[in-house]
Amino acid sequence: MELTCAPALDRAVRTVWRQLADGGVDSLADLPHPAHRPHLTLAACGAIEPERLAELGELLAGTLPLEVRFAGLLSFAARSRRRVLTWGVVPSPALVELHREVWRLLAAAPDPDPRYLPGRWMPHLGLTRRLEPAALAQAHELLGRHPDLTGTFDAARAFDSETQLTVPLPSGS
Repeated sequence: MELTCAPALDRAVRTVWRQLADGGVDSLADLPHPAHRPHLTLAACGAIEPERLAELGELLAGTLPLEVRFAGLLSFAARSRRRVLTWGVVPSPALVELHREVWRLLAAAPDPDPRYLPGRWMPHLGLTRRLEPAALAQAHELLGRHPDLTGTFDAARAFDSETQLTVPLPSGS
């Protein structure tokens, strides 16, 4: 399950993606999937029952829009020596509570990805694909002292990794 950015925040993130791509770094700017857009993953698991999707929609209707702040760059291990560069999302009390409630509703979901479970989750928004160390250093050089950014998540969706389709979830906006 993913939160998606309001238009102004979406544009700001895409500007960073483009800055990286124009500088020769394999960013997320040009991914070919038609539904690809900046997002924050709250949960990843197997198939979610339609009743649970409806409950998640009700939860989101009472929570979104949600103000957020991006602060600092994080990198996560990918395959081999490669790393993925991301923008850290400050875990505000409202965001942490939403995450906890999402996982309460998904407690019986099959195949939960442990990286997204409460207590293990590091909220972030992706900036690059898998980078070799030299490209990661280049990305940091291109971005310089990366400023914090505030904005709003205003919608949510479920992504089905088997069909590669997204399903919008109801929200408060």
